[in-house]
Amino acid sequence: MAAEAFRGEFYQKVDSKARVSIPAAFRRILEAEDPVTEDSPRPRVYMVYGGKNRRFVECYSRAGADALAARIEAMELGSPERDRAERDLISRSVMIEVEPDGRIVLPPKVREKMGFAGDSLTGGGEAAFAGYTNRFKLYRREVYEAELAEEDDGDGVDPLALVGRAARVG
Repeated sequence: MAAEAFRGEFYQKVDSKARVSIPAAFRRILEAEDPVTEDSPRPRVYMVYGGKNRRFVECYSRAGADALAARIEAMELGSPERDRAERDLISRSVMIEVEPDGRIVLPPKVREKMGFAGDSLTGGGEAAFAGYTNRFKLYRREVYEAELAEEDDGDGVDPLALVGRAARVG
């Protein structure tokens, strides 16, 4: 488990060259979970863009990406579930280094997944970074806000009650 969780929502400008700054709080976790070595002088972020129904890119620290890979490796070799997990979560991912100024350049497949393909960055855009404890999700801001608006919180259940239910089950 991470020493610190990815928490919060942040909005950052994406410039015309597809560069975006990772929020400082998220960078600190990436740095803590990917110590600098001679072979890797900068912290890395592992970006998963697979999954047809996903409207976001899931981002992991080195430690988080290693933990995800270990869980996939524990699945039955050759099973359809493992094949799909490997295809969508391992093959369709990219590792990039965080620049010293805290920025990353969004790779083409990541831009495509987020809806920043082609000329859509000419006027810039905004990315939403959403913390999810051991990872964060990266969305185009409009997609994130639309997803939040679609959420069905009309069930009257307090989110803390959901956490309590999970604790009783596990």
